Order: sequence, then structure tokens, then C-alpha cells
Amino acid sequence: MESSSTASQGSSRREATRQKLYEAAVTLIAEQGFSATTVDEIAERAGVAKGTVYYNFASKSVLFEELLRHGVGLLTASLRQAAEQAAREGRGRVDALDAMIRAGLAFIDRYPAFTQLYVAELWRTNRAWQSTLLVVRQEAVAVVEGVLREGVESGEFSEEIDVPLTAAALVGMVLVAALDWKSFQPERSLDDVHAALSRLLQGRVSGRP
Repeated sequence: MESSSTASQGSSRREATRQKLYEAAVTLIAEQGFSATTVDEIAERAGVAKGTVYYNFASKSVLFEELLRHGVGLLTASLRQAAEQAAREGRGRVDALDAMIRAGLAFIDRYPAFTQLYVAELWRTNRAWQSTLLVVRQEAVAVVEGVLREGVESGEFSEEIDVPLTAAALVGMVLVAALDWKSFQPERSLDDVHAALSRLLQGRVSGRP
């Protein structure tokens, strides 16, 4: 029992350390770029020794790649939970998509620096982690695709909907709208931004007047 408890505590401490490193890295890289950010700076911002960075991650590139996995994983989980909650409440697929939009906005509101990095990296093609980025992006988009397909099968959405492209468009809409919100309209509330995107969803995706 003691051995199991000790191992669990060790795992929890390591996760806490990795979380500190993620937060330090995303903040610094958002501020000054990947190339300009050093491991020393990440360690200092996280409040750990430089060796701790290399104990958890083989290199700065590996740290950033894992950061992308971690951040998009959190976003994907938020979208999935929103869709599942809507299903449990017996709501339709438009409502599920609307709940996912709000979940996406809430995520971006909480992690604006990560979102900024993620969107910037989507446009780069010369990074070592490009293949990883494509995989984790598809995981997030796939959650939206699933709801759209269910809506088409149930007759709630038109069969003419291009599911992959529509899913990518919805995710992109949330990302770009939220970045614009944070950068140029920070006085607006999450509720206000969600209401605007919700009206767009209700009028365009569902085909409602």
C-alpha cells in the first residue's frame, strides 16, 4: 500500500511539474517566439532547475510538441464533454454544436496564449512537430464531425452538408472569432461573443430562418 501511495504521489508531483513547464513555455513562446525562447528562461519562469526541464522533456522541441498535444487534448475533451452533456439532456445536434461553441470559447478565454500559438503553428510547414499538430487538430475536428454526421443521419441537417469542411469551418470560426475578441474587443463578455456565434450557427448550419 505504501509503495502504491508513494508512486501515486510521485506521479502527481511530476504532472504538477510538467503543468508548470507547459504554462511557462506557452507564455514565453507567445511573448517572444519559439526560437528566441531558451530552456533557461522556461525553467526560470516555471520556478524549477534547468535539469528538471530535461528530466521531463528531451529537448525544447519535445516540450513544445507535448505542449501542443496537451493543449489540444484539453480542447478536445471540452468539446466532447459539451456534446455528451447536450445528448444526456435530450437536446438536438444544433444545441450540441452550440454547447461546443461555448466550450471552445471558454477554453480560449482560459488559455488565450496557447490558442494564439496553436493558430500560428497551423500556418507553418517547416516544424518538426507538424505531423503531430495535424493529428491533434484532426482529433478536435473529429468531435464536431461526429455531431454533424449524427445530425445528417437523423435528418436534422441537410444531406448536402460537407461534414469534414463544415466541422473544420466551425472550429476555425470559434478560434478566429475568439482571437479577435481577445485582441480587439476584450470588453465583450463570453456570453456576448457566444450569443453572436450562436445566432450565426442557428441561422446557417441548421438552416433555420
